[in-house]
Amino acid sequence: RVRAAGATMGSLGRCLARRLPRGQPGLSPPGPRCYGSVPAALQEKTLVVAKPDAVQRRLLGDIIQRFERRGFKLVAMKLLQVDRRLVEQHYEQLRQKPFYPALVAYMTSGPVVAMVWEGYNVVRSTRAMVGDSGAVGTIRGDLSVHITRNVVHASDSVETAQREIGFWFQRDELVAWESRDRDNIYGL
Repeated sequence: RVRAAGATMGSLGRCLARRLPRGQPGLSPPGPRCYGSVPAALQEKTLVVAKPDAVQRRLLGDIIQRFERRGFKLVAMKLLQVDRRLVEQHYEQLRQKPFYPALVAYMTSGPVVAMVWEGYNVVRSTRAMVGDSGAVGTIRGDLSVHITRNVVHASDSVETAQREIGFWFQRDELVAWESRDRDNIYGL
């Protein structure tokens, strides 16, 4: 018995297939979102920090909107003036780099917004959305004015994300909530 390709795939499979990146980096694939349909075991969390340049230039709405359009769920956010100790802890692996003193000075030069986003494959998707190369259609490509002012930090792996989230947030600051968008939009 032969079935059409879509018929053999359950709703989770169709949802995840629609979530695969298409088109330009950082842009959402067309089609309905799959809110709330991914099992908790497949959910990841990542840290995104809007740096002082993003706050000063009032780019937060644009940054947040890109994550929301991808269907990711915001589970923590705070505005803070970062102290030197936190920046040094966060960027410990870069301590020997020649740009390290300038990075610490930049990160402590003004307020930042730290956020935790949750979703299926959120770490890899976030890295593509941020765009290390500065390509058009990415946060860095569209919003940064210079490589030293790249407007956002994003965790580079699931393990790094877990460690970094621990630097910036207490466990009780992460809000566990269930997305009901799918039910509200599609009546399911």
